[in-house]
Amino acid sequence: MAIDPICKMTVEEKTAKFTSQYKGKTYYFCAPGCKKKFDTDPEKYLD
Repeated sequence: MAIDPICKMTVEEKTAKFTSQYKGKTYYFCAPGCKKKFDTDPEKYLD
């Protein structure tokens, strides 16, 4: 299971509908709104 970097929900990687690639890593999202927020400013949500 992956953790949505925006809302911190768990997301099943195999069935995730919303993903983004950033610096060679795949990030998984629970909803399109979370993906959109991440895509706008990925560094804001990564530690």
